[in-house]
Amino acid sequence: MIGPTRILIVDDEPDTVGLIEITLKPAGYLLDRAFSGSEALRKLKDQAYDLILMDVMMPEITGFDVVRLLHEQAKTIPPIIFLTAKSTSEDLEMGKTLGAAAYIVKPATRGQLLDAIKATLNKASDA
Repeated sequence: MIGPTRILIVDDEPDTVGLIEITLKPAGYLLDRAFSGSEALRKLKDQAYDLILMDVMMPEITGFDVVRLLHEQAKTIPPIIFLTAKSTSEDLEMGKTLGAAAYIVKPATRGQLLDAIKATLNKASDA
């Protein structure tokens, strides 16, 4: 990976996006945000990202549906970490089925988030 790591944060809650940015900016990540699934899809057409942090419960189109559409429309997609309050075993299984690199249940600690991102990026660079 050359240059800073680009991460797209997808969540319909501005406060949540702000907290994630506060956590990730000091680590040197280049961050972009989308406040809906449809906005995320638009941004992903125009910009390459190294990682996507995706909420599941959003209006219009869910995070799960965004990932389904990405699999249908794109040749390759960046690793995806679901960061969501949805915590049932069915939700976790759906994340796994969709190929999520990690599934983190909110509220997550700073360490959980940073560790998952680091592990996911390391795995992606080894591939």
